[in-house]
Amino acid sequence: MNPVSYDPHHRIWALNARNSSYVLRLDDGDDAPRQLHWGPHLTPEQALTTPPLPPPGNSFAGTARGREEYPTEAGASYGPAALLIRFADGSRGVEWQYLNHTVDGGHLAIRWRDRRQPLEIVLHYRVYEDSDVVERWAELRHTGTSADDAPLTLHRVDSAAWSLPHRPDYRISHVIGAWGRETQLRRTPLPYAELVLTSRRGVTGHDTNPWVMLDAGDATEDTGEVWSSALAWSGSWHFTAWRAQDDQVRWSGGAGHDGLTWRLRPGERWQTPVFAGLYSADGFGGTSRAWHTYQAGHVLPQPDELRPVVYNSWEATGFDVDEAGQMRLAALAAGVGAELFVMDDGWFGARRDDTAGLGDWTSNPKAFPDGLHPLIDEVHRLGMRFGLWVEPEMVNPDSDLYRRHPDWVLHMPSRERTTLRNQLVLNFARPDVAAWAHAWLNRLVTDHAIDFLKWDMNRPFSEAGWPERGEDADLLWFEHVRQVYAVMDRLRADHPHLRIEACAGGGGRADLGVLARTDQVWTSDNTDAVDRIAIQHGYSQLYPARTMGAWVTDCPNPFTGRTVPLRFRFHIAMAGALGLGGDLTRWTPDELAEAACLVARYKDIRPVVQHGLQYRLDGDGVQYAHGDRTVVIAWRVAPAHGDPTPPLRLRGLDPAARYRDERTGLLHHGAVLMHHGLPLDLSAGDHASMVIRLNAVGQG
Repeated sequence: MNPVSYDPHHRIWALNARNSSYVLRLDDGDDAPRQLHWGPHLTPEQALTTPPLPPPGNSFAGTARGREEYPTEAGASYGPAALLIRFADGSRGVEWQYLNHTVDGGHLAIRWRDRRQPLEIVLHYRVYEDSDVVERWAELRHTGTSADDAPLTLHRVDSAAWSLPHRPDYRISHVIGAWGRETQLRRTPLPYAELVLTSRRGVTGHDTNPWVMLDAGDATEDTGEVWSSALAWSGSWHFTAWRAQDDQVRWSGGAGHDGLTWRLRPGERWQTPVFAGLYSADGFGGTSRAWHTYQAGHVLPQPDELRPVVYNSWEATGFDVDEAGQMRLAALAAGVGAELFVMDDGWFGARRDDTAGLGDWTSNPKAFPDGLHPLIDEVHRLGMRFGLWVEPEMVNPDSDLYRRHPDWVLHMPSRERTTLRNQLVLNFARPDVAAWAHAWLNRLVTDHAIDFLKWDMNRPFSEAGWPERGEDADLLWFEHVRQVYAVMDRLRADHPHLRIEACAGGGGRADLGVLARTDQVWTSDNTDAVDRIAIQHGYSQLYPARTMGAWVTDCPNPFTGRTVPLRFRFHIAMAGALGLGGDLTRWTPDELAEAACLVARYKDIRPVVQHGLQYRLDGDGVQYAHGDRTVVIAWRVAPAHGDPTPPLRLRGLDPAARYRDERTGLLHHGAVLMHHGLPLDLSAGDHASMVIRLNAVGQG
């Protein structure tokens, strides 16, 4: 089946993904694009027979006929627009005139121009043979030929809009949260209204995340149709979902947030980030696995690598960082099996607390009298790679950098500069700021044999002005992110060995855009194992385990004060990219020995966890399957008195195969494990957990 087909007689394009089709056509007469189908495979001929939406019943309903592929403010259309544009004469909306299209493998680009205004629009689509994800993005061009031609004013340029077939009662799934409480999953009925999800902070955000899933209210973890989409963007963003009274359902999304205005001048182009969509008939679990597989195949820079076991020094030392203390921690970390030692905040400038030093990226001479080389050499001698915490986008007012360049931060001429966490945001949209950042990062990595950067961002934007750009100051919301991407891309190109972790006060920058440039995400500053169950559950809805940084830290936990067994802490963290962050100098010899055994156990199951298919098991466990191996991580937080441990039903096994438990040697039939469940011994009180390793041993 061709990935893209075109029927010139009916002016229909069909994009054929692995198990699904996306079909659109041009309206007769006005050339406006309209979606015909998004779901199971259909031919263009079949898609032509899909039932049309009923016509508007009265004049107040307008003239829109539904399933608009890229809605604007043209005509009597009253749903939310994906494109808000104002022309020099005050007119708005688009009058479409089809020009042509090109096909390059799975990439379709369709070109239109406005019939009366100097605007060209290109809608882009891309599909892959091994995925059901449809990538979409939009491109605008001002076609004026003279510098004297008036600019176009842009208020919103979404990447794509998605329409759904008629179903009786749609439900929307998304995540909410806050710092330390990221990715809390919510599933609610889609209201008859416009529902807006957004971040206005200049960063992806802790309180929500740029993806949604919609189903007809009947999908489960294993069954049912689910339509979903995710935006590849790490700055402010917005989604608008709309359910009309006639049960039309549509949503659109893109970079930026309400209230921004910028201009497009003659000859200039504007390209949006990718907004990827996925149809699955296999429930929420199948949807998640399809997203994970897509990211491994088409997003992540090093998908086949196993993520190392990290030790990070932050919770052990805070800002009290020096060479001797870090060397002591490094020796203990190597002893328990860590593979990467990361020195966190406090190593540079006058940084003894969070009030000073950001922007002065040279090692503190008192803490490191001979520079960083002795520590790095020792870490390498111990057999570990070396990493550093950095926060390139931030500056303290109490820093040499700010005293030299107070104009480099986001600011407005007549407004006070708000500090959060005693810091201000550098305007990466400025070429000189981005060049400065790349220069010191490149020098740091080159001169010190740095293997890993934890790239943090610990506050959102405020007073987001760019006085030098005048009316186009709002461009900073977009150009800042693009320049962050450019610096990361250039660093990775110049240093192929370098790996990067994305962090923004924990999970404030987790999205497909940053994951195209980094290897993992610091999921949350909250390392409490019980809280992490919900955080990791929500994260897994879209993002794969190999990208999910998860640490084992000390008890009582600094966030919650909760004390849980070391084994439980490890087992919950083993569900992602395992790390350690406790003060190992205070761990007892027995705890260090237990940690070493658990790290070794993780290394054994790591290929399955990080590269296998993930199945969420009824809230009491998670399962990973890779080749002939299956790993189950199961837990019980606080069972009631007399409450027995029910068998845990597994997923995705071969019902005709037998599976041997590596620890007990017991054989289980795949059909029984999936229908009746795996017996568990989790009767040891609160916070009981276990890891079960199963090997397929043939038919039985």
